[in-house]
Amino acid sequence: MIQSKQDLKTFLEKDRQALGIPAQCKRPRWLWGDDIWKFQRALRYHEYHSNVKRGGILTKIKKTYWGYRHYKLGLRLGLQIPCNVFDYGLRINHYGLIVVNGGSRIGKFCDIHQGVNIGTSFRGGAPQLGDNCWIGPGAKLFGDITIGNEVAIGAGSIVGKSFEKDDITIAGCPARKIKDTGTIYKRK
Repeated sequence: MIQSKQDLKTFLEKDRQALGIPAQCKRPRWLWGDDIWKFQRALRYHEYHSNVKRGGILTKIKKTYWGYRHYKLGLRLGLQIPCNVFDYGLRINHYGLIVVNGGSRIGKFCDIHQGVNIGTSFRGGAPQLGDNCWIGPGAKLFGDITIGNEVAIGAGSIVGKSFEKDDITIAGCPARKIKDTGTIYKRK
């Protein structure tokens, strides 16, 4: 969770690295280009201004501005990602229909593709994912489940039970362990 300007700077830097955006650009990317990077910046600034409890009217104005920008970019790109769900290093590979429940908690360096739904089941509870997870296109994760670190979730998988073991690959409908190695990402 972003609590300070230093946290905000760290989150933005790790997100930029995860997306593969160069540190120096000839033209400012926040103005032209990469819409996913624009969305992630708006998400992180909205998180920061939502979490900061100090400040006066200027803080409220910034929170309103970044909240509106986060909402409008999400609407345009088909991304419904609430504040304070993803830790730093988020990589959204493609825009289009990504829905995440606000009760979910997802660790560092998550790599997520289009068509993913992370939500609650009729019994309640939201998924908790570890660090360095890769979520393939069209995967559905729901319910009060826990997924370990460095887990790869196959395309089109439906995950309704916990897989707490680290460094595995799960896939299928319903999901099951298919491999003893997970993601190729081993980041700290």
